[in-house]
Amino acid sequence: MKNIVILFSGNGTNLEAIAKNLKDSKDIKIVCALTNNKNAYGIIRAKKFNIKVEILEHTKFKTRKEYDKALVELLKPYKPDLIVLAGFMRILTPIFVDSFELIINIHPSLLPLFKGAKAIERSFQSDMKAAGVTVHQVSNELDSGRILAQECFNSSGLTWEEFNNKIKEIEHRIYPKVIRDLLTK
Repeated sequence: MKNIVILFSGNGTNLEAIAKNLKDSKDIKIVCALTNNKNAYGIIRAKKFNIKVEILEHTKFKTRKEYDKALVELLKPYKPDLIVLAGFMRILTPIFVDSFELIINIHPSLLPLFKGAKAIERSFQSDMKAAGVTVHQVSNELDSGRILAQECFNSSGLTWEEFNNKIKEIEHRIYPKVIRDLLTK
């Protein structure tokens, strides 16, 4: 059995998509979902799947490094084979990144374009005719780890709502697939 931990900060739609996809898995178990936001709606989504939820608010720490050290100490006992960032809105320090063998993230653009925050908005507002989603391994450089999967679509003429919905549809489909591929080889 492979253990995964999912980190999230907000709504938890990717967390829910992953939990739905893995609910009958005999090989992969979500052992914990952790949020830095005590009011995150994803807490309700996680509990719907009987996933243990940990809350570690970053606002209780003076520095990013202090928070990441506490985060590592909290997650190590879960013995994660994979850490999955699913809308975890924190830039992680080497203290965290170097403490786990495999951490992945999903990003709402075709990396290396539109790294960092507000990527989906910047992608939508660009003159590009293609947009998409990237799943990548987390490294110590923001949104720069090894690309594990990408999917693109023609974004010409789409409204913001259509664009955003297409990004979410792709995320919810490819993220669970990448997780399965990584852990069942």
